[in-house]
Amino acid sequence: MIDIQLIRRDSDFIAKALLKRGVKFDKKKFADLEESRKELQVKTEALQKEKNQIAKKIGEFKASGESAESLLARASMIPKDLDQLNQELTRVQNQIQDWLSSLPNLPHDDVPDGDSEEFNQEIRKCGEIPDFSFKPKDHSEVGFDLGLDFESAANLSGSRFVFLKGPVARLHRALVQFMLDYQTNENNYLECYTPYIVNKKTLFGTGQLPKFEEDLFSVQKGGDSNKDESLYLIPTSEVSLTNLAANKIFSEDELPIRYTAHTPCFRSEAGSYGQDTKGLIRQHQFDKVEMVQIVLPEDSDKVLEGMVSNAEGILKSLGLAYRVVLLCCGDMGFSATKTFDLEVWLPGQKTYREISSCSNCSDFQARRMQAKVKKTQLNGKTKNQFVHTLNGSGLAVGRTLVAILENFQTEDGSVSIPDVLQPYMNGTTVIKPIIK
Repeated sequence: MIDIQLIRRDSDFIAKALLKRGVKFDKKKFADLEESRKELQVKTEALQKEKNQIAKKIGEFKASGESAESLLARASMIPKDLDQLNQELTRVQNQIQDWLSSLPNLPHDDVPDGDSEEFNQEIRKCGEIPDFSFKPKDHSEVGFDLGLDFESAANLSGSRFVFLKGPVARLHRALVQFMLDYQTNENNYLECYTPYIVNKKTLFGTGQLPKFEEDLFSVQKGGDSNKDESLYLIPTSEVSLTNLAANKIFSEDELPIRYTAHTPCFRSEAGSYGQDTKGLIRQHQFDKVEMVQIVLPEDSDKVLEGMVSNAEGILKSLGLAYRVVLLCCGDMGFSATKTFDLEVWLPGQKTYREISSCSNCSDFQARRMQAKVKKTQLNGKTKNQFVHTLNGSGLAVGRTLVAILENFQTEDGSVSIPDVLQPYMNGTTVIKPIIK
């Protein structure tokens, strides 16, 4: 959430920054709500003051033996008036809160302008694009004879689900193990196992709610209890990992905190019908190894660069060609202030496709979660500040599987296994078509 004090100080700056993200900030609406809030607060404080003064006078009158009848009559009316004012003040404050919770994070100064991926900025390309002596196939063609089964999944669950069997199921598992080992051993992340179901408050903390409820899968608990409780399948373990910092005040020496986890991710992909309907690129259920960091505010820019390197290390180890792209204002996620995407080369599609997204969310999520750090000031005193949160894919497992199937395919339908994955597959160097 954007700092309301910043909005109060410079609404013109806020309006200009949000416009870069395609969001119109209604300054008049905010000014009117603020005026109502201030007016109600003044009235509430004045009435509370009057209540205290009357109580004091009543005590004085009684002590001196004077009649306090008129004061008692007024005192009996104040609680009702005060309650009404407090209700109205709460209503206006909730209006402000609800409106602010719908606004995305402000873009970092480094983020290029633009309203679509066409304006993203390529930072670098790495690795060699493979040269085939035959026409490379799309991963869904390569994977069909290796155990990639969309038909069975569709019969069970509908479109955009997949059944993995035999060689590709084993390769998928090997990728998960390799990624977790790499992030924990090489990059010092703490491995976690997280819940797959979370409540509304948790999703509010990382910015998925209230704005993006249609992109989530909601679930209903069985039995008679808590039928009104809203529960959701996680769209990414960023949600559960980042919320480990919710309502906490860290000491400076506790930071940074680095978490990683492998989980399935569930997304309804509302509004994306017709996009990437073939294959594994855009599924309702997919697996990801996530990286999350909770850091000191002054460190987050540098940490973002480090997280990109953490994700790149996987691609380099696998021998996959990729590029790093800085997203423009209009292409970033809701909670991000700055995002780098890693896009892997897919020869079957003859293009780069996103395989990791690493974002600095600054204090945006921390403000929603009330996650703070006690910082020592120059004068020696301490002050609580919001931490900065970052997240990134290390990597999207299904899309990495896609990249291996397409980049390491052979003309006979087999797929060579990258050297770093072979120990995770009991030394297997090639996976071959199976009889289904």
